[in-house]
Amino acid sequence: MAGSRFLTGLACPRCRAAFPVEARFDGCPHCGRAAPVNLVPVYDEAAQREAFRREALADRPPTMWRYAEMLPAAADGAVTLGEGFTPLLAAERMGARLGVPRLWLKDESRNPTWSFKDRLASVAISMARELGASVIGSSSSGNAGAAAAAYAARAGLPCVVLTFEGAAGAMMTQMRAYGAMVVATRDKADRWRLLERCVRELGWYPTTPYFGPPVGSNAYGVDGYKTLAYEIVEQLGWRAPDWCVLPVAYGDALAGMARGFEDLHRLGIIPAVPRLVAAEIYGSLAAADKAGADIVGAVEKDHDTVAVSIGTLQSTWQALHALRRSRGLAVRVGDADLMALQAELAAAEGVYAEPSSVVPLAAVRALRAQGTIAEDDTVVTLVTATGLKDADATARRAGAIPVIGGDLDTLFDTIGSVYGFAARH
Repeated sequence: MAGSRFLTGLACPRCRAAFPVEARFDGCPHCGRAAPVNLVPVYDEAAQREAFRREALADRPPTMWRYAEMLPAAADGAVTLGEGFTPLLAAERMGARLGVPRLWLKDESRNPTWSFKDRLASVAISMARELGASVIGSSSSGNAGAAAAAYAARAGLPCVVLTFEGAAGAMMTQMRAYGAMVVATRDKADRWRLLERCVRELGWYPTTPYFGPPVGSNAYGVDGYKTLAYEIVEQLGWRAPDWCVLPVAYGDALAGMARGFEDLHRLGIIPAVPRLVAAEIYGSLAAADKAGADIVGAVEKDHDTVAVSIGTLQSTWQALHALRRSRGLAVRVGDADLMALQAELAAAEGVYAEPSSVVPLAAVRALRAQGTIAEDDTVVTLVTATGLKDADATARRAGAIPVIGGDLDTLFDTIGSVYGFAARH
């Protein structure tokens, strides 16, 4: 049977229907698209409890595969580029500005393709190889496609990324550099339609969602995000933070992190799970939670966003219920000051994050102003990817670089007038 010795099957978290370990990527067939929900891997908990011990981690490599017994794929055949165990950085200056002195940044830009999607891709493509996949398929204009391309290359598998006409920039170049076959469709929806046909008719192995309403990404791959929770707790000295705040689209990382914290609570390593916050642009989770709904409906798009990687109008069942299980909440964040926050974070902490990654900081500021987050709470925010993924947005805000001759006085005058720095003092 494919998978690790701890993996026993798949299950629907909504109706509890059980399925064997197989290439199943369209969510629960019993709940259907009327109540779309992703499946989750199921494990032998007794075997996990025996194998997963804090003292055993000391001799393991500093990657996410140090937690192999909690993952669906077998570690000895993992498709890996050394992903995971990214830095957890104390952000005292930024925290002081937001009114949260105990602010931490989980910096996922340090992963091999410079985003958190490497965790999903490593697990998903490890399982692809075990399940005998012949082609990796992805529908993406960003981090997910870049990660799929890199890990498919590492696995020696062909990769096709379907994107949309007009998609450009560093991530398109990155995908093609890894050897992915990138094709754009004129109609954005056609990329999903084409990938769905390739999955159903040709047996391609998808790493991303490929139909709507979305159920989320590859069910095995999402469990790679559990390792974020394990790492945060280990890096905090085996303590859980009070809050974890994430930028959210379909909520794959949110759902995975929630399961990771729940694992640690079940194993008796932490006394309680942290409260999770979905920082979102258009507010589908916030609307569903406010209405007390069981499923997440689509909301209207009322503006364009610079946080393009989380600019979805409809999140997922598992994201909503991960929030509720953790006594968490969703916060809708506007675009008004995201680029200013990006610049502020980079200058204050030396972390250049993509625009989507600063959405959690705006949510923290709002929750602190409301008194929901207390001044002495420990708060971790997830930096999903580097700002170099979309450097054009930063460059437009910064403006042109001033050009001068070789005169020292002109240098001092320029950095004073343009940057506000008094060099002579």
